[in-house]
Amino acid sequence: MTVAFIAMPAADAEHLWNGGLDAYGRQPETMVSDGPGYPCRHCLKNINAGEELFVLAYRPFPALQPYAETGPIFLHRQPCERYAADEIIPPMLSSSDYIVRGYSHEDRIVYGSGAVTPTERIASRAEELLARDDIAYVHVRSARNNCYQCRIDKVTTPAFADAASAI
Repeated sequence: MTVAFIAMPAADAEHLWNGGLDAYGRQPETMVSDGPGYPCRHCLKNINAGEELFVLAYRPFPALQPYAETGPIFLHRQPCERYAADEIIPPMLSSSDYIVRGYSHEDRIVYGSGAVTPTERIASRAEELLARDDIAYVHVRSARNNCYQCRIDKVTTPAFADAASAI
């Protein structure tokens, strides 16, 4: 099995770039990056010093429900290209560790699946979790603040890989 690192859907980013509201029904805040520490959830790169960015509430789940975590994320203010090298760890994952946690087919946290994981073990930990029948996908979240970073899906066939990139 291989895994794919999935960025924020392009439709979500385009909605925000076109003046749309965030998960709390508010306009994203605009600020200027002062250097590393502002990872864009669309291109999965850090936003360079001097570049404008959005700070907004994001809910990476299809519907409201008790486990649909919402939290702050960063997005380039100007449109950027969506992360496409989904088979390798994204460049923005540069901290020493992250929370890696599994979610069910009903978009619920699978209890006991979350663990602070060294960055170099994220892919192998995701493979372990995705081998389970009760886990549909995995989130990578900040180990310090629990902020959503990206999603990881199982890739079993080329057709699935194409479908995953559309998520």
